[in-house]
Amino acid sequence: MDPKNRLNEDESRVNLNISKVRSRPFRLLEDRVTLAHGAGGKSSAALVEQVFFDAYGNDLLAQGGDSSVVTAASLIDAHGSSIAMSTDSYVVNPIEFPGGNIGELAINGTVNDLSVAGAVPKLISVAFILEEGLEFSELRRIVLSMKEAADKAGVVIATGDTKVVPKGAGDKVYITTAGIGVIPPSRILGFDQIQVGDRIIVSGPIADHGMAVMMARGDLAIEAPIESDTQAVNGLVEALIEAADVRWMRDATRGGLATSMNEMARATGLAAVLEDSKIPVRDMTRGACDMLGIDPLYVANEGTFAAVVSEETADAAVAALREAGAEGACIIGRVEAQPAASVVLVTGFGGTRMVDMLVGDPLPRIC
Repeated sequence: MDPKNRLNEDESRVNLNISKVRSRPFRLLEDRVTLAHGAGGKSSAALVEQVFFDAYGNDLLAQGGDSSVVTAASLIDAHGSSIAMSTDSYVVNPIEFPGGNIGELAINGTVNDLSVAGAVPKLISVAFILEEGLEFSELRRIVLSMKEAADKAGVVIATGDTKVVPKGAGDKVYITTAGIGVIPPSRILGFDQIQVGDRIIVSGPIADHGMAVMMARGDLAIEAPIESDTQAVNGLVEALIEAADVRWMRDATRGGLATSMNEMARATGLAAVLEDSKIPVRDMTRGACDMLGIDPLYVANEGTFAAVVSEETADAAVAALREAGAEGACIIGRVEAQPAASVVLVTGFGGTRMVDMLVGDPLPRIC
C-alpha cells in the first residue's frame, strides 16, 4: 500500500475515534454536587445533560443556547392578545415537605401568578442555585417533580441556568423562575373592575401549605398529617372565567388571604367584608394554628386563590370551581363601600374586627 494512502487511512481512523469520543454524552460520576459542577466545564455539562435535559428534554432546550428562540406567532394570535410575565424565587425550608417539594412549588407558583392575571401560561425558565454537597438523588427528585408539574399544567420549561455555591453558603437548593403567558383580548381583570356588591370567593381551604412546611421542620413537638395545597390553578381559573363575570383574582401566597384582601381594599378604596364562619379551614390545620397562636388568615397558600366576581354570577362561579375539582370553593364575603380601604371580619358571634396587613413573619421561608 502506498505509504501516503496508509497515512491518510490512519489519520481518518484517528479522526473518527476522536469524533466518537467527543460526541459521547458527558457522564455524571459523582453522587453529590461539587463546585466543579458550577465551573462551566465538563462537570457542568454533565449536570445539565444528565439531570436537567434528561428530565425536561424538549425542542426548545435542544437549541442548546443561553436563551430559547420561539416565534411570536406561537404565543400571540393576530387578534389583540397580550403577554403576561412573572418572576419569582423559592427558598423553602425544608425543600421536601408533605404534599410537595421546592421544585413542584416553583412550577405551580409561577403558573398560578400568570393564571390569576387572566393569562394562559405557556413558557417557564428555571434557574438553580445549588449548594455544594447536595445529593444528586435529591436533586433528581426535585427536577422530575418539576417536569411532572409542568406537564400537568401544560407549560414548557424552555430555558434555565445553574450555579453552585460552597457548602454553607446556601441551603441545598434555591430556585428562581420566570414565566410567560398569553391573555386573550376579551379578558379584562384588575382592581378598577371591582364594584360595590361584588362577591369574594376562595377556591378552597386556606393555610394548608404554611402549616405543612412548619410541621415538616420538626422544630415543634407537634405532629399533624397536614399536606401542602400546592397545585397549578390554571384549569380552575379557566373554568371560573368561563362561568362567571370575574373582576379580579389573586393567589393567596405569602401573607395569606388577609394580605390579598388588604391589597385589594387599599387599591380600590373599598371594603372587603369577610364572614369568619364561611372561610374554609381544615380542622387539623386550624388546630395546629391554634396551638401555635397563628391566625390562618395570614398563613401562605400555594394552590388556593381568591377572586372577586359579580353578585349575579357568584353562585355559578362556585359551582364551576367545584365541578372543576375545587370541592372547597365557596363565597366568603362581599365588597362594600365602607369602611373605606379596609378588611373587616364578621365573627361567629356577630361582632366585627379589623384584619390588617401582616406584621412580621410568623412562618419564615415557606415558599
